[in-house]
Amino acid sequence: MSKTFDLILKGGTCATPAGLIETDVAVKKGRISALGDLRTATAPDIVDAAGLHVLPGVIDSQVHFREPGLEHKEDLGTGTAGAVMGGVTAVFDMPNTNPSTTTAQSLAAKCRAAKNRAWCDIAFYVGAADENIEDLPHLESLPGTAGVKIFMGSSTGSLLVEDDATLAQVLASGRRRCAVHCEDEPRLRERRALVEGGAPVSAHAEWRDTETAVRATRRLLELARGVRRRVHVLHVTTAEEMALLPDYKDIATVEVTPQHLTLAAPDAYERLGSRAQMNPPIRNEHHRDALWRAIEQGGVDCIGSDHAPHTLDEKARPYPDSPSGMPGVQTLVPILLTHVAQGRLSLHRFVDLTSAGPARIFGIAGKGRIALGFDADFTVVDLKAERTITDRWIVSRCGWTPFDGFQATGWPVSTIIGGRMVMTDGELIGEPQGKAVRFWESL
Repeated sequence: MSKTFDLILKGGTCATPAGLIETDVAVKKGRISALGDLRTATAPDIVDAAGLHVLPGVIDSQVHFREPGLEHKEDLGTGTAGAVMGGVTAVFDMPNTNPSTTTAQSLAAKCRAAKNRAWCDIAFYVGAADENIEDLPHLESLPGTAGVKIFMGSSTGSLLVEDDATLAQVLASGRRRCAVHCEDEPRLRERRALVEGGAPVSAHAEWRDTETAVRATRRLLELARGVRRRVHVLHVTTAEEMALLPDYKDIATVEVTPQHLTLAAPDAYERLGSRAQMNPPIRNEHHRDALWRAIEQGGVDCIGSDHAPHTLDEKARPYPDSPSGMPGVQTLVPILLTHVAQGRLSLHRFVDLTSAGPARIFGIAGKGRIALGFDADFTVVDLKAERTITDRWIVSRCGWTPFDGFQATGWPVSTIIGGRMVMTDGELIGEPQGKAVRFWESL
């Protein structure tokens, strides 16, 4: 008697914990139910994956979807639509909105706003601020919370933790891993005169220089070790930080972005102007090469897009009044698959950095691998497909990408979340039904 499932992916090359295996995958009740030769099994939905690679669902652990308060740039609907169009199955949204996500009430409001509007699974960071330090242990335990985000450099509202005493207090308040933006605010204020009154956008990397990043990262690591708090250092950009971080593997994990792995000064600023402006900045090839060495040597734990959209009108303001940030969630997969095609990144390492790594770092329950009982989240890709990334393809409300014109090799063909097809062949399918990401420590 044949077995019946809800969905079967047939004949794809699956990235499993045992390696790349050409096999069938079956789904029942939103979870992976069988792996192997399923030619006699039946299902109402059967997907022919022959010639394609079936990867664990990609998790983007750093996005800014701008809701509430900044919906003219992005919202939870448009941001998550861009995610699934790019093959991303789960995202962690940042707290620097208006109002900031610093209370149980503001977190609950975001969770409500995401219901029946988020195309992919989602979790939300709570921002650390002077006024909520004592509440952080409670806030980080709430359903739908990715953890605590710390801004050591300029951010919105009260989301700035710039002095060591406050930083140590935040780190001592709670248990889950803190995600940290490491730029030294006192040094940024000291050096603001370099760009005050107008400067070429290429001066962005001079103002927010290497020492600005290294100083903050060193302070964070020493304080985190002192209070024995796990930290995740976001969007690392410098060779000096990559040399420092291996000595702190007992408490610190490391993220880089596709932008910092792909773009470099001065070319990026010459071609893109303020569209290349982000924090920390795009730096020169010396630093970019150091990021790649850290990936090759195992020093990088995950890749996040730091998707941070602004309108083109906002970006067109004269520097330094132009805002920092660029969209990235929709382009993460094709950009990285192009590095795979070029031999700079193995497919195994891609999976580790975008699926298994985030699940391991943040204690995500049921995601990050193709294995029995895990969520049936799949990023199905054609490694040989050649496509051109264009602004027209971007579904983010901002409507642009710094990779307009980029010739990609490797492309997301389908996005499957909880056993449900939500994107195929460049088209959204059905209605948004994303759920809250679950974490081991909050179950």
